[in-house]
Amino acid sequence: MERNIKLLAAFNFFTDFNFYSAVLILYFAKVTGSYALGMSLFSIAMISSALFEVPTGVLSDKIGRRKTVIAGAAAATLSVVCYAIGGGYTFLAIGALFEGISRAFYSGNNDALLHDSLRDLNKTEFYDHYLGKISAMFQAALTIGTVIGSVIAYFSYAWVMWLSVIPQIICFIISFSITEPKRQTKETTNIYAHLSTSIRHIVKNKKLRLLSIYQIVGFGVGESSFQFKSAFIATIWPTWAIGISKMISFAGGGISFWFAGKLIKKFGGLNLMLFDTCINRVINVLSLVFPTVASPVLMASTSFLFGVTEVATNSMMQKEFTEHERATLASIISFGSNILFGIFSIMLGTLADILSPGYAMLIAQIFYIPTILSLLVLKKQKDI
Repeated sequence: MERNIKLLAAFNFFTDFNFYSAVLILYFAKVTGSYALGMSLFSIAMISSALFEVPTGVLSDKIGRRKTVIAGAAAATLSVVCYAIGGGYTFLAIGALFEGISRAFYSGNNDALLHDSLRDLNKTEFYDHYLGKISAMFQAALTIGTVIGSVIAYFSYAWVMWLSVIPQIICFIISFSITEPKRQTKETTNIYAHLSTSIRHIVKNKKLRLLSIYQIVGFGVGESSFQFKSAFIATIWPTWAIGISKMISFAGGGISFWFAGKLIKKFGGLNLMLFDTCINRVINVLSLVFPTVASPVLMASTSFLFGVTEVATNSMMQKEFTEHERATLASIISFGSNILFGIFSIMLGTLADILSPGYAMLIAQIFYIPTILSLLVLKKQKDI
């Protein structure tokens, strides 16, 4: 079980150690011929992830955590291979579908694998500590990969995509070395189980309802904008430099995850969430209205509270979940987040085709208003 934790850290690193993160939207737009079609591929990945979350969650409990990780790694490898083949929208769409399936296999299962491994070691009280450290591996991998990838992309997109297949193959190999925990938590991410009861719980629980709005809108609009940001940066910086902005974002996110617990304890999770949401809007609006060579760096600087707000949001939600509906409630929120991402990403790409990448991202800032309002209402709750 100790080895499982080390393997999960390595697995997380190679999962996101790809070279296309900084330029994927540019690659998609180049192959498909438009930003709208390019962003629709992100949409396919997220919507398929939401839909496949049900069967993969059940599969995790039935066949075990290890086999589910293996299946996810296989799907991830096929995804990047299809992206690398490219050639047209069809192969890219198949790749996006496999990416969504891979995300669904990993969703819930990998966290459960960590939890079950720690439980076999009688270390469940350290779950938050290990989760934060292991999650930081994603950001570390992205930080390195984006810089290298953007430089390679300056010469060849094909090399960027094919080289990104290698880390996924490494993940596939690592997955076979994982040991199945002796005792598993019998939970699934089945979003339909107890659906009626869970929805009523969200409707009746004001805090959970407001947190759900914050999470769904924040992910749907925020992640779409983040994936599309490279299109805006490409209008200011050369392709080889795009990775620098992404590097700052991922490095900031990694540091934020690493120190999340200490910062939340000192300043309070809700205070940090509200500050991050507001300052994020100010920086992005100014950077987009007055675009300069410094804009990408300023926009990237907002990531230094990303990990903190992610941990804070998760922690606050867990306190509002009931034990027998915990997985279902989380899945409903995840489903809503992915669906909104799917819708908003196409809208963002369409606006960019009609106007420009900068104007599209500026309009996107308006859609963050519900997140600010939900946090302000939460701030008034005395027992938050």
